[in-house]
Amino acid sequence: MPIPPSDQSLAALAHPIRARLYAELRRLGTSTATELALLLDTNSGSTSYHLRRLADAGLVTDVSGGTGRQRRWRPQDRPRRWSQERYRDDVDAANALDWLERDYVWHFAQRADAWLDLAGDWPSGWRDALGMSEAGLLVTQDQLMRLRAELAELLARYRRVGQGNPTARRVAFYGYCFPVDPDRPPA
Repeated sequence: MPIPPSDQSLAALAHPIRARLYAELRRLGTSTATELALLLDTNSGSTSYHLRRLADAGLVTDVSGGTGRQRRWRPQDRPRRWSQERYRDDVDAANALDWLERDYVWHFAQRADAWLDLAGDWPSGWRDALGMSEAGLLVTQDQLMRLRAELAELLARYRRVGQGNPTARRVAFYGYCFPVDPDRPPA
């Protein structure tokens, strides 16, 4: 079940460098500031600073107990969801959430595109297991919220099910609900 995030975590993630750092840590599992700086073409001092801001917001954890360049960071495991309703009267927070959601979609598209470029290199069984799926649903708002909660629980059960198996590979699962007819909002 997603935990309700704090305003501090929203503010921390609504920053381009921190959003990328968090995304890379989610992809890699753990990394150092120096390794992340190389990936993002920035410097390790800036990367360290932004990792500490993410840690202050409860989004990442120092797992090495080390200091400086030897610190290994990992993202918190539990997914986070922000409520549009919560920020209805806070223009800055609503704008931060809007930026974060758009960045999420952009990041998803970028990773999906990179996968499509390399998919032919993977065995056909993996290609069949990976890739897109789409389902059209007719649901109420409450039913959709329950569906998303059930999916979060299911994904949590599978989070490390392949641990210790040399044939297991880390995969990303993106879910993005949107209306089929966005020009017709409910009354």
